[in-house]
Amino acid sequence: MLDFPRWKTIGISIILLLGILFSIPTFLPETTRASLPSFMQSKVNLGLDLAGGSHLLLEADIDDLRKTQLTNMEKTVRTAMRGERGPDDDIAIGELSTAGGKISFMIRDQKQLDDARDRLFSQTQGAALTGQRDWNIDIIDTSRIVMTPTAAGQTQAVADAMDSARDIIDKRVNDLGTREPTIIREGNDRVVVQVPGLQDPAALKELIGKTARLEFRMVDPNADPAEAAAGRVPVGSEIVPYAEGERSGAAFEVLRRQVMISGEQLINAKQGFDQQNGQAVVNISFDSGGSSTFAKVTAQNVGKRFAMVLDGKVLSAPSINEPILGGSAQISGSFTPATANALAISLRSGALPVKMAVVEERTVTPELGADSIRKGVIAGIIATVSVLTLMVLVYGRFGVYANIALFFNVFLIVAIMAAFNATLTLPGIAGFVLTIGAAVDANVLINERIREELKRGRKVFQAVELGYSEASRAIFDANVTNVIAAALMFWFGSGPIKGFAVVLTIGIVTSVFTAVTVTRMFVAHWLRTTRPTSINI
Repeated sequence: MLDFPRWKTIGISIILLLGILFSIPTFLPETTRASLPSFMQSKVNLGLDLAGGSHLLLEADIDDLRKTQLTNMEKTVRTAMRGERGPDDDIAIGELSTAGGKISFMIRDQKQLDDARDRLFSQTQGAALTGQRDWNIDIIDTSRIVMTPTAAGQTQAVADAMDSARDIIDKRVNDLGTREPTIIREGNDRVVVQVPGLQDPAALKELIGKTARLEFRMVDPNADPAEAAAGRVPVGSEIVPYAEGERSGAAFEVLRRQVMISGEQLINAKQGFDQQNGQAVVNISFDSGGSSTFAKVTAQNVGKRFAMVLDGKVLSAPSINEPILGGSAQISGSFTPATANALAISLRSGALPVKMAVVEERTVTPELGADSIRKGVIAGIIATVSVLTLMVLVYGRFGVYANIALFFNVFLIVAIMAAFNATLTLPGIAGFVLTIGAAVDANVLINERIREELKRGRKVFQAVELGYSEASRAIFDANVTNVIAAALMFWFGSGPIKGFAVVLTIGIVTSVFTAVTVTRMFVAHWLRTTRPTSINI
């Protein structure tokens, strides 16, 4: 145990020096840190409760998700009824109805009924491994197919939508240039967003709250404005209102329900300016499939009007003067450069699969965070000074070694957290302070065991050897249980609880290394150099 070859001493020394080196950037000002090499610019980020910032709790609109499910399945049905081998393989159907949360349509040729049902079964398998289906398919009156979403399918749809929404929100927030946002699911239909350092959450709310569901749909030329005003529109069409400030005349358009092109086919969106009037616009580009569809739709509908619909509101409904073949378009409206850029970010990151509403909003001021840091630092200083003093008074030289190892432990914790770009929260500071006591706890066990061996009459070298070897087992067992507890907190906890668990786990690992390995190296070199016949401990 006390045999330390040169290579082991050099290895431990290198680890300690690297810990000091990579922890330093965390304590430097931003301007100084920016001048360092890129590999040394990692630092520990401060969480919302320390740096201040914005906290938003978003809740999903489940009713909107149900409507989206119906719309997507309507597209699936139309695609399934189109044959893979050409027009001769098509199945003719009547107008689709989505009344009552169900999809209903007629099969014009009853001979094709079984084929139509088989095609729909292949599209609605859902969780194939569990044998569950997303939709029930029933035949009514010998020629009408009615599709009803299952409870299992709806539950899975909510889970998938929330996972997707969390990822999309993460992309949008990071595109704002913010550092270390915390974005996690809470319950079945909520997402928590915390952005340290952002004091004005208005832009964040606007960016996150925008579903960014972009659609290009044809205006129904057969609609009677007077009938539409009374709520009566042709079959297959619906009334869609204009976005606020986008229309001085009629407040709505009558659009075909069928979406010609959607935002899912975009490959890029950038804020720009209209070359004719200088107003802020969003320039969009479609993928190859979208470009082909856009060119085909505009070529077939020259002289007709099509509408650009964003989140269920019409932005504009211009006439198609000529086919648009370039695979790009321009979204205009009552935009400022800031709102146009926010829309471009939303479109680039993808549409939210479900509308999200802000149900809780909090802003933590930097002053409150600074006060938390000050109190945490005071607590840490008091705990550290108390521990250092006690160790020196009780264990003398061995206490000094333990204190030196404690300082190395602090640097190692900061360095590891910086390497992982971790975020330090107020509970994390509590975990940090706790590791200080845990670090010297191992040295207390070792030193007390050395005392016992000396009282039994063993020589110095034997007592120290047995003290480290026997105490190490107890130290290892105790810290394994602590790591298990921290892992459970990280797995089942969220936000601050996870921050506490991360710091605690890192602290446990580094404290075992410094308290056992590093102090043993110090003691071994001292014993080999001085060869004492007795020690005071």
